Amino acid sequence: MAASCDSLLPLVLLLCLSAQAVDRSNFKTCDQSAFCKRQRELKPGQSPYRALLDTLELSNSRLSLQLINDNNKVRLLLELYRLQGNMTRVKINELKPLKPRYEVPDVLLSHPITEALSVVAQDENSLVVSLGGKDQRLILSAQPFRLDIVEGSQVLMSLNSRGLLAFEHLRTRKDTKSESEQATGQENVEQQTDEDGQIKEDDDKPGMWEETFKSHTDSKPNGPTSISLDFSLPGVEHVYGIPEHADTLKLKNTDGSDPYRLYNLDVFQYELHNPMALYGAVPVLISHSTDRTMGIFWLNAAETWVDISSNTAGKVRVISSEAPQTDVRWMSESGIIDVFIMLGPKPADVFTQYASLTGTQSFPPLSALAYHQCRWNYNDQEDVKTVDQGFDEHDIPYDFIWLDIEHADGKRYFTWDPSKFPQPKEMLQGLMDKRRKLVAIVDPHIKVDSGYKIHNEIRSKNFYVKNKDGGDYEGWCWPGNAGYPDFTNPEMRTWWASQFAYDQYEGSMENQYIWNDMNEPSVFNGPEVTMHKDALHGVWEHRDVHNLYGLYVQKATADGLIQRSEGVQRPFVLTRAFFAGSQRYGAVWTGDNAAEWGHLKISIPMCLSLGLVGISFCGADVGGFFKHPSAELLVRWYQAGAYQPFFRAHAHIDTPRREPWLFGPENTALIREAIRQRYALLPYWYQLFYNAHRTGQPVMRPLWVEYPDDFATFSIEDEYLIGKDLLVHPVTDEGATGVTAYLPGKGEVWYDVHTFQKHDGDQSLYIPVTMSSIPVFQRGGSIICRKDRVRRSSSCMENDPYTLYVALGSQGSAEGELYIDDFHTFSFEEAKQFVHRRLSFSANTLSSRNLAPDSQFSTASWIEKIVIFGGSQPSSATLKSADGTESALEFEFDSTLAVLTLRKPGVNAAADWTIVLR
Repeated sequence: MAASCDSLLPLVLLLCLSAQAVDRSNFKTCDQSAFCKRQRELKPGQSPYRALLDTLELSNSRLSLQLINDNNKVRLLLELYRLQGNMTRVKINELKPLKPRYEVPDVLLSHPITEALSVVAQDENSLVVSLGGKDQRLILSAQPFRLDIVEGSQVLMSLNSRGLLAFEHLRTRKDTKSESEQATGQENVEQQTDEDGQIKEDDDKPGMWEETFKSHTDSKPNGPTSISLDFSLPGVEHVYGIPEHADTLKLKNTDGSDPYRLYNLDVFQYELHNPMALYGAVPVLISHSTDRTMGIFWLNAAETWVDISSNTAGKVRVISSEAPQTDVRWMSESGIIDVFIMLGPKPADVFTQYASLTGTQSFPPLSALAYHQCRWNYNDQEDVKTVDQGFDEHDIPYDFIWLDIEHADGKRYFTWDPSKFPQPKEMLQGLMDKRRKLVAIVDPHIKVDSGYKIHNEIRSKNFYVKNKDGGDYEGWCWPGNAGYPDFTNPEMRTWWASQFAYDQYEGSMENQYIWNDMNEPSVFNGPEVTMHKDALHGVWEHRDVHNLYGLYVQKATADGLIQRSEGVQRPFVLTRAFFAGSQRYGAVWTGDNAAEWGHLKISIPMCLSLGLVGISFCGADVGGFFKHPSAELLVRWYQAGAYQPFFRAHAHIDTPRREPWLFGPENTALIREAIRQRYALLPYWYQLFYNAHRTGQPVMRPLWVEYPDDFATFSIEDEYLIGKDLLVHPVTDEGATGVTAYLPGKGEVWYDVHTFQKHDGDQSLYIPVTMSSIPVFQRGGSIICRKDRVRRSSSCMENDPYTLYVALGSQGSAEGELYIDDFHTFSFEEAKQFVHRRLSFSANTLSSRNLAPDSQFSTASWIEKIVIFGGSQPSSATLKSADGTESALEFEFDSTLAVLTLRKPGVNAAADWTIVLR
C-alpha cells in the first residue's frame, strides 16, 4: 500500500507528489548501485580463476577443491554436490575469509539429500565427475576454471564459460590496517600476495567503502563483498522466472539496458515493462526448449541483478542459422555463491526438484480461494455491516471482508480504533453467523510510543533491528516514527507469533485472518524507501538479509495463526514481500497496481512467473489499487480475477467507492456472474491447490508447461491454463469485440465451457466477445467437478452436491479427480481425513474409485448431475452402486451440441460407483 495524500505524515507528502506514477529517481539503476556497476564493467573474457586440482578432496557425496585468482592470489573454496532428484549444488566461498560470509538459513526445507559422486576421468587440466543416470557428467576445467554439465555429447549448461566469475574478498581498508599489517606489507590472508610478495588489489573504486544515494550514505564497514557468476545455456532461447517484475513472461535480453533487479522495495504505481525491482524476489530462473527444461536457483538474499543475453534476441527464428544460446549472469552484493542446478528434464520435474528444496505451496482453507472484498479503508463497524448486507441484497457471494490500517488505534497494530471499531468481536460474530470471515492488516513497523504494549515489549526484549551505531533502528512509516522488529531472530518470531493468541490480540476471533503489508520493509525516509543496508540484525548487516525480511514476517504470522488454534486450523496470511520459500506460508499479490488496461494485462504474466517458481497463490488487486476504473475495465477485471488463484478487489483510500453494485444494474449482473463462476469452480481450485501442496506443480500455468514441444506456446502470456484442464483467455482490451485464443494440442479437442461447442486443438481460434464473455475452454479428456448451487459463501456450500463435467477426448475417454476434506483444518495431513477419488470415463463407462484407501473421511455431499459432452446418445444409463445394486438413470441428450445430461445419480461423493451407458 502506497502513501496517501491524506496522511498526517508531512514526510509522506513528498511521496504523494509523484502518486500518479512511480518516481524512478527514488530507485537505483545498475549504474547507481556501485557493486552492479563494478561487476558490469567486467566484460566476458578469459577468467583469472584457476582450479588447483592437487587440492581435490572427494567424499561419497561432496567434491571440494581450491580456486585461485591469478591476479590477486586470493583462494576460494569450491564445493560440488550431487543431489537426489537430478540436481547439482555448487558452492563457492572464500577459503579463509576475514570473518564468516552470510549463508541464507531457513529457506531450504532441510539439508538436501545427496547422492554418491565419483571421478571417472582426470588429467592435468580437467576432471570428469559422474552425475548418475543418462550418462550425465560434470566436466571441471582447471585453467581457466569452468564447469560444464553434459549428457552424452550434449552440453546442458556451462558455468564461468564467459569468465565472469568474480568474488570480492573481505579485506581491511588500506587506511585502517593494523600496525603489524603496515609493517609487513601483508593483508588479511597470505594468498593475496603475488610471487614477489606484493599485494595485488584493484584500486579503490567509488562505492567500495562508502556509497551515497540521494541524501543517504551507506557506511559499508566490510568494504566490497559482491559476487558474480555466469551460466550459459546452449540451445535455449526462452527463459522465465526471477519474479517480481511487471514485465513479460519470457525474460528479455538486457544487453544495452539495466539487468533485472531483485531487491524487495515499496514501489507504488509501478511502471510496466521494465526490469525494476518490486515487492518480492525469488532468485529462480527456468529455461525451456523443446529438448529440455532446467532451473537455476541462486540462493542469496542480498540485492541481486540478473543479466540475460541471447544470441537470437530480435532475430527471426526461421532465418537465423545460428544455434540459439542464452547466457545468464547473476550478481549479488554480499554472501556466497550457493546455486542449485535443476536438470529437469521435463517442466514437472523442475517443479518437483525446486519443491524438494524449498517446499510446496501451503494448502489454504477453502474460503481463502473464494472472493475477497477490500479497500483502504472500510470506515467503521457500521460500514462493514452495510457492505456485508449489500452483498446479500445483490445476491453476490463473498467470503472475506478486509480492514486496512485505519482500523487500528493510531496505526498501532494488534489494536482496534475505539471509536470506529469499539466492538470488534460483535462485528466478527455477525460475520461468523453468515459463515464469513475478516482479514485485518498487521504491518511490521511498530509505532514508537511508550504507551503501546507491543512497542514496549519489543524494546524491553531488545528485539528491534539496530542501526549501525547499535541503537534501535527507527524510520518513518504509517504510524510516524517506527521501530522494525528483527524477524531474522527466531526468538523475535516466536514472540510475534504469540501475539496472535486470542488472549493477547484483544477483539480477535477464529474467523479473523491476517495481512502483512509494507514488509519489504518499507521505510518512507530510508534509501529507496527501505531500510539502510548498514542496519544490523545481530552480527549481520541488513544488506545480507534484505530479501528475507518479508518471508520471516509472513512465517511468524502464519505460525501465530496456527498456534492460536493449538495447531488445528490452517492459516491464511497475505504478504506483499516474499522470497524463495514464501509459498510455504500463504498468498501474495502484485502490489500497488493501477486502474489501467495495461495493469490488467500484466497481472497474467506476473502471476504466471510466480507460479513457475513455486508461489501459486497469486492475484492482483481487482479494479486496480490506484485511480478509478471505468465500468468496462472493472467488469473485465472481475472476469479475469475470477480465474486467477487469489481473487480480491482492493482500492486506494482516495478513490471513489467501487463495491460491485455501484456501477449500475447491468454491470452488477456481469460482476455477479463472474463471481458465481468462481464459486461454482471452487472444487476444482481446491483440488488443484491440494495437488500443488503435495507435488509442487503450479496451479496457474503457461501453456508450454503442458505442451513443452509446441514452440508456439513458449511466449504466450495473454492466456493460460488452470491445472491442465481449463484454458482461460481473459478479455483485457478496451472495447474488444473478439479475442484470438491459441488452442494447443495436435489431435486434441477443447470445449467452450459456456456453450459446450467443440474445437480442434493446434489452432488459433477467433472468438467474438460481448461484455458477458469470459473465454474458457475445457480440455477434451478431462472431468471437472463443480458445485452449481452457489450460496452466499463457500462455507455455506460445503455439503452441497457436485456436478461432474465430462469432456470426452478424441478417443472417447476422460479422467479427473475429486478431493474433499473438512476444508479448514490440518486433519487431512495429520489424521488422513479426506476423500480423494479418481473419476474415469472409458468404453461408455463412468466410474469413481478411491485413490486413498487408507484415508478416513465421510461427506454429506453427493453427485446430483453429470454432464458429458462430445459423446453420442445412449439407449440407457445404469448406475451400479458399491453394494451391487443397479438403478436406471434419467437422462436427456442434446443432439445439436452432443451433450448428455444424467439426472440425480444421488450417490455419495465418497462412494465407489459405476455408470454404464448402452
